[in-house]
Amino acid sequence: MNRKIKKIAVLGSGVMGSGIACHFANIGTEVLLIDIVPRELNNKETAKGLTLESKLVRNRIVNDSLAAALKSKPSPIYKKEFAGRIQTGNFDDDLQKIKDCDWVIEVVIERLDIKKSVFEKVDKFRSKGTLVTSNTSGISVEAMIEGRSDDFKKHFCGTHFFNPPRYLQLFEIIPSSQTDAEVLRFLSGYSSKFLGKTPVLAKDPPAFIANRIGTFSIMELFNNVRSYGLIVPEIDKLTGPVIGRANRRHSVLPTS
Repeated sequence: MNRKIKKIAVLGSGVMGSGIACHFANIGTEVLLIDIVPRELNNKETAKGLTLESKLVRNRIVNDSLAAALKSKPSPIYKKEFAGRIQTGNFDDDLQKIKDCDWVIEVVIERLDIKKSVFEKVDKFRSKGTLVTSNTSGISVEAMIEGRSDDFKKHFCGTHFFNPPRYLQLFEIIPSSQTDAEVLRFLSGYSSKFLGKTPVLAKDPPAFIANRIGTFSIMELFNNVRSYGLIVPEIDKLTGPVIGRANRRHSVLPTS
C-alpha cells in the first residue's frame, strides 16, 4: 500500500501531545490537536464576560498547552511559523474532523478506561484504513482493542515517543495480535525517514522495553542504596557520568 501522511490528529495536548504535534508540524504535516473542554470558567474569562459556550473557552486547555510547549526549552518547533500548521480543537466539537486525517495518535492520560472510551469514539469517526496509535508508555495495546472494529484493530498499534519528541530518537512500535504487518513496516520506515527516529519493535508486556528496563534500574538503585547505606550525592556520583550517563543537573536535554 502506498500510504502518505498529509494530516494527523493528536488526541491530548499535554507535554507529550503538544510536543508530538510540534514535531509533525516541523516536517510539514498538517496537525489537528485536540483536548477536553473546560468544566468551568477561569477568572480572566469571567472578567471578560465569556461563557462556557465560547470557542475561546472550549479550546482553552489545548491552546494553553500548545502555547506553553512553544515557550519551552529546548524548543519543540524548528521555526515559530511552523506552529501555524497546527489547528486546535476539542473532543466535543472537533473529533469528527479526524475523518480527514491519515493518522490518529492518542496521547491522553495513562488510564486504560479513558483510552478505551476515546478509541470507541475514534472508531466511529475515522475513515477506513486510517492509522490509529497510542503513545502509551506501558499499558497493554492488546487490551486497548477490545470491542473495536476489525479495520480499527488491523490499523492499530502502540507508537511510543520519548520526551522531548523532537530530540530523542527512540521510537517503540508495539503491535497487538491483530496489527497488520504492512502497518508495522510503514511506521518503521516513516519514523526513520521523516521523523528522525530509531524504530524498535517491542512486545506487549507492561512498560514494553525502555521503561521496563528503566523501572528495573530504578528499583535496583534503591536496593543498592539500602544495601550499602549510600546517600544521595553518592548514588548520583555512581550512576551518572562515571557509567556513561548524562549529569542531569548540567545536561541540555532530558535523558528519559
